[in-house]
Amino acid sequence: MEVLENHTSKEQAELIRRSISEGMSYDEYRDLVHQLAVHGQTTGGEQLESLVNYTELNDRRMNRWDKTLKVPSEIQERISNVNSKLTFLVLSESWCGDAAPSLPVINKISELNPNIDFKIVLRDENPELMDDFLTNGSRSIPKMIIWDNEEERVVEEWGPRPSIATQMVEAFKKEHGSLTSEFKQALQVWYNKDKGQNTLSDISELLPLE
Repeated sequence: MEVLENHTSKEQAELIRRSISEGMSYDEYRDLVHQLAVHGQTTGGEQLESLVNYTELNDRRMNRWDKTLKVPSEIQERISNVNSKLTFLVLSESWCGDAAPSLPVINKISELNPNIDFKIVLRDENPELMDDFLTNGSRSIPKMIIWDNEEERVVEEWGPRPSIATQMVEAFKKEHGSLTSEFKQALQVWYNKDKGQNTLSDISELLPLE
Protein backbone atom coordinates (compact mmCIF):
# COMPACT_ATOMS: atom_id res chain seq x y z
CA MET A 1 0.00 0.00 0.00
CA GLU A 2 1.49 3.35 -1.03
CA VAL A 3 1.53 5.85 1.80
CA LEU A 4 1.48 9.59 1.25
CA GLU A 5 3.94 11.88 3.02
CA ASN A 6 1.19 12.89 5.42
CA HIS A 7 0.78 9.22 6.44
CA THR A 8 -2.69 8.96 4.93
CA SER A 9 -2.68 6.20 2.32
CA LYS A 10 -4.20 6.80 -1.11
CA GLU A 11 -6.78 4.11 -0.39
CA GLN A 12 -7.76 5.69 2.91
CA ALA A 13 -7.93 9.15 1.36
CA GLU A 14 -10.27 7.86 -1.35
CA LEU A 15 -12.41 6.11 1.26
CA ILE A 16 -12.70 9.27 3.33
CA ARG A 17 -13.50 11.45 0.30
CA ARG A 18 -16.22 9.01 -0.74
CA SER A 19 -17.64 8.87 2.77
CA ILE A 20 -17.76 12.66 2.94
CA SER A 21 -19.55 12.89 -0.41
CA GLU A 22 -22.12 10.30 0.69
CA GLY A 23 -22.47 11.60 4.26
CA MET A 24 -25.44 13.33 5.81
CA SER A 25 -25.49 16.89 7.06
CA TYR A 26 -26.31 17.32 10.73
CA ASP A 27 -29.81 18.52 9.87
CA GLU A 28 -30.35 15.43 7.72
CA TYR A 29 -29.12 13.19 10.53
CA ARG A 30 -31.37 14.91 13.07
CA ASP A 31 -34.34 14.50 10.75
CA LEU A 32 -33.50 10.82 10.26
CA VAL A 33 -33.28 10.16 13.99
CA HIS A 34 -36.52 12.03 14.62
CA GLN A 35 -38.42 10.14 11.94
CA LEU A 36 -37.10 6.82 13.24
CA ALA A 37 -38.16 7.77 16.76
CA VAL A 38 -41.64 8.74 15.58
CA HIS A 39 -42.09 5.42 13.76
CA GLY A 40 -40.57 3.23 16.46
CA GLN A 41 -37.46 2.31 14.48
CA THR A 42 -33.69 2.62 14.71
CA THR A 43 -30.66 2.68 12.44
CA GLY A 44 -28.84 -0.57 11.85
CA GLY A 45 -30.02 -4.03 10.92
CA GLU A 46 -31.28 -4.99 14.38
CA GLN A 47 -34.64 -3.43 15.17
CA LEU A 48 -34.45 -4.34 18.85
CA GLU A 49 -36.84 -2.70 21.30
CA SER A 50 -33.92 -1.54 23.41
CA LEU A 51 -32.26 0.19 20.45
CA VAL A 52 -35.56 1.78 19.41
CA ASN A 53 -35.97 3.10 22.95
CA TYR A 54 -32.46 4.56 22.88
CA THR A 55 -33.21 6.22 19.53
CA GLU A 56 -36.32 7.84 20.96
CA LEU A 57 -34.38 8.99 24.03
CA ASN A 58 -31.50 10.33 21.94
CA ASP A 59 -33.89 12.31 19.72
CA ARG A 60 -35.12 14.14 22.81
CA ARG A 61 -31.61 14.56 24.19
CA MET A 62 -30.21 16.04 20.98
CA ASN A 63 -33.15 18.41 20.74
CA ARG A 64 -32.35 19.65 24.23
CA TRP A 65 -28.61 19.91 23.54
CA ASP A 66 -29.23 21.86 20.32
CA LYS A 67 -31.18 24.46 22.29
CA THR A 68 -29.06 24.78 25.44
CA LEU A 69 -25.39 24.36 24.44
CA LYS A 70 -23.23 27.41 25.23
CA VAL A 71 -19.72 27.91 23.85
CA PRO A 72 -17.31 29.95 26.02
CA SER A 73 -15.80 33.00 24.32
CA GLU A 74 -12.22 31.68 24.48
CA ILE A 75 -13.23 28.50 22.66
CA GLN A 76 -15.25 30.51 20.13
CA GLU A 77 -12.11 32.54 19.42
CA ARG A 78 -9.98 29.43 18.95
CA ILE A 79 -12.54 27.95 16.55
CA SER A 80 -12.75 31.20 14.57
CA ASN A 81 -8.96 31.15 14.06
CA VAL A 82 -9.03 27.93 12.05
CA ASN A 83 -8.09 28.83 8.47
CA SER A 84 -7.71 25.31 7.09
CA LYS A 85 -10.60 23.86 5.10
CA LEU A 86 -11.72 20.97 7.30
CA THR A 87 -14.43 18.34 7.35
CA PHE A 88 -15.57 16.68 10.55
CA LEU A 89 -16.54 13.18 9.41
CA VAL A 90 -18.37 11.28 12.16
CA LEU A 91 -19.43 7.65 12.39
CA SER A 92 -22.58 7.24 14.46
CA GLU A 93 -25.86 5.35 14.95
CA SER A 94 -29.19 6.67 16.19
CA TRP A 95 -29.15 4.46 19.30
CA CYS A 96 -25.69 5.48 20.53
CA GLY A 97 -25.84 6.98 24.01
CA ASP A 98 -22.50 8.79 23.66
CA ALA A 99 -23.42 10.27 20.28
CA ALA A 100 -26.46 12.16 21.58
CA PRO A 101 -24.51 14.62 23.76
CA SER A 102 -21.51 14.81 21.41
CA LEU A 103 -22.94 15.41 17.93
CA PRO A 104 -24.73 18.67 18.87
CA VAL A 105 -21.39 19.95 20.22
CA ILE A 106 -19.56 18.98 17.03
CA ASN A 107 -22.27 20.68 15.00
CA LYS A 108 -22.01 23.87 17.04
CA ILE A 109 -18.25 24.01 16.44
CA SER A 110 -18.78 23.61 12.69
CA GLU A 111 -21.39 26.38 12.70
CA LEU A 112 -18.90 28.82 14.23
CA ASN A 113 -16.47 28.65 11.31
CA PRO A 114 -17.39 28.50 7.61
CA ASN A 115 -14.13 26.64 6.95
CA ILE A 116 -15.46 23.61 8.85
CA ASP A 117 -17.95 21.22 7.28
CA PHE A 118 -19.70 18.41 9.17
CA LYS A 119 -20.79 15.08 7.71
CA ILE A 120 -22.22 11.97 9.38
CA VAL A 121 -22.22 8.37 8.18
CA LEU A 122 -23.68 5.32 9.85
CA ARG A 123 -21.20 2.87 11.34
CA ASP A 124 -22.89 -0.34 10.27
CA GLU A 125 -23.17 0.86 6.66
CA ASN A 126 -19.49 1.81 6.55
CA PRO A 127 -17.50 -1.07 8.07
CA GLU A 128 -14.40 -0.37 5.98
CA LEU A 129 -14.16 3.21 7.22
CA MET A 130 -14.97 2.15 10.78
CA ASP A 131 -12.24 -0.47 10.79
CA ASP A 132 -9.69 2.19 9.83
CA PHE A 133 -10.54 4.14 12.99
CA LEU A 134 -11.02 1.63 15.78
CA THR A 135 -10.66 2.50 19.45
CA ASN A 136 -8.61 -0.11 21.29
CA GLY A 137 -9.64 -2.60 18.60
CA SER A 138 -13.35 -1.83 19.00
CA ARG A 139 -15.88 -0.22 16.64
CA SER A 140 -16.70 2.42 19.24
CA ILE A 141 -18.85 5.39 18.27
CA PRO A 142 -19.17 8.26 17.85
CA LYS A 143 -15.83 8.49 16.08
CA MET A 144 -14.81 11.75 14.47
CA ILE A 145 -12.17 12.08 11.75
CA ILE A 146 -10.84 15.62 11.25
CA TRP A 147 -9.99 15.80 7.56
CA ASP A 148 -8.00 18.53 5.83
CA ASN A 149 -9.76 18.99 2.48
CA GLU A 150 -6.86 20.74 0.77
CA GLU A 151 -3.95 18.66 2.03
CA GLU A 152 -6.09 15.51 1.88
CA ARG A 153 -4.93 14.09 5.18
CA VAL A 154 -6.30 13.10 8.55
CA VAL A 155 -5.44 15.88 10.98
CA GLU A 156 -6.74 14.21 14.13
CA GLU A 157 -9.40 11.82 15.35
CA TRP A 158 -11.66 12.02 18.39
CA GLY A 159 -14.07 9.75 20.21
CA PRO A 160 -15.99 7.91 21.34
CA ARG A 161 -16.16 10.04 24.49
CA PRO A 162 -14.70 13.25 25.89
CA SER A 163 -11.58 12.84 28.01
CA ILE A 164 -13.20 12.96 31.46
CA ALA A 165 -15.92 10.49 30.47
CA THR A 166 -13.23 8.22 29.00
CA GLN A 167 -11.39 8.24 32.34
CA MET A 168 -14.65 7.40 34.14
CA VAL A 169 -15.34 4.48 31.82
CA GLU A 170 -11.81 3.09 32.02
CA ALA A 171 -11.78 3.30 35.81
CA PHE A 172 -15.15 1.54 36.09
CA LYS A 173 -14.13 -1.21 33.67
CA LYS A 174 -10.87 -1.76 35.56
CA GLU A 175 -12.78 -2.29 38.80
CA HIS A 176 -15.92 -4.04 37.56
CA GLY A 177 -14.98 -5.58 34.21
CA SER A 178 -17.87 -4.17 32.17
CA LEU A 179 -20.27 -1.24 32.17
CA THR A 180 -23.54 -1.68 34.03
CA SER A 181 -26.84 0.00 33.24
CA GLU A 182 -26.45 1.97 36.47
CA PHE A 183 -23.08 3.29 35.35
CA LYS A 184 -24.47 4.24 31.94
CA GLN A 185 -27.20 6.23 33.67
CA ALA A 186 -24.61 7.92 35.87
CA LEU A 187 -22.59 8.76 32.77
CA GLN A 188 -25.61 10.50 31.23
CA VAL A 189 -26.00 12.50 34.45
CA TRP A 190 -22.37 13.56 34.07
CA TYR A 191 -22.97 14.60 30.46
CA ASN A 192 -25.90 16.75 31.58
CA LYS A 193 -23.87 18.41 34.33
CA ASP A 194 -20.86 18.98 32.08
CA LYS A 195 -23.09 20.70 29.47
CA GLY A 196 -20.75 19.76 26.60
CA GLN A 197 -17.80 21.72 27.96
CA ASN A 198 -15.36 18.79 28.11
CA THR A 199 -16.15 17.87 24.49
CA LEU A 200 -15.79 21.48 23.39
CA SER A 201 -12.42 21.73 25.12
CA ASP A 202 -11.13 18.41 23.75
CA ILE A 203 -12.07 19.10 20.14
CA SER A 204 -10.97 22.73 20.12
CA GLU A 205 -7.51 21.59 21.23
CA LEU A 206 -7.29 19.29 18.21
CA LEU A 207 -8.01 22.02 15.67
CA PRO A 208 -5.06 23.12 13.53
CA LEU A 209 -4.13 26.76 14.03
CA GLU A 210 -1.74 28.59 11.71
